[in-house]
Amino acid sequence: MTWLLEVVWVLIGLPLAVLFWRRFPLTGLLCCLLAVHALVLAVGGHYTYARVPLGGWLQDTLGLARNPYDRFGHLMQGFVPAIGVRELLSRTSPLRGSRWLAPLTVCSCLAFSAGFEMFEWATAVIGGHAADDFLATQGDVWDTQWDMFCALIGATVALLLLSRWHDRQLARLAG
Repeated sequence: MTWLLEVVWVLIGLPLAVLFWRRFPLTGLLCCLLAVHALVLAVGGHYTYARVPLGGWLQDTLGLARNPYDRFGHLMQGFVPAIGVRELLSRTSPLRGSRWLAPLTVCSCLAFSAGFEMFEWATAVIGGHAADDFLATQGDVWDTQWDMFCALIGATVALLLLSRWHDRQLARLAG
């Protein structure tokens, strides 16, 4: 069940992307980011985020109190959707080129992150201790806030690093 909860986004997103591809093809940048994000989700789902070996190695090497793979997953939860939301808003609304595009993109990513945290909470209420692997709090009482902060950082960094490249790809796609 934990695996399903972790990878459900890939199981929903991939068929939707294929279904709508002719009507709404995605930029190469977004496709690559979605593939990397799917890999991050699949690895997290396979091991559970608190037990991913690479994160365990980093935890031991850097002397961290917890496995950082969960934080990386939430960083990606902001980074990749930021480009997806930006693409959707740029192509379907009057926001392309607007100064509102970036803040609304970040707000959308934060709203998704908060929604996901509520989904985790509901899973914990329903599943009790059986949901501990899915939550991956690793004893951190501030885990929810850190997760949303990581998504904020991811979304902001994605827009700062990739917006110009994304604009060029959007222009090619439109032309």
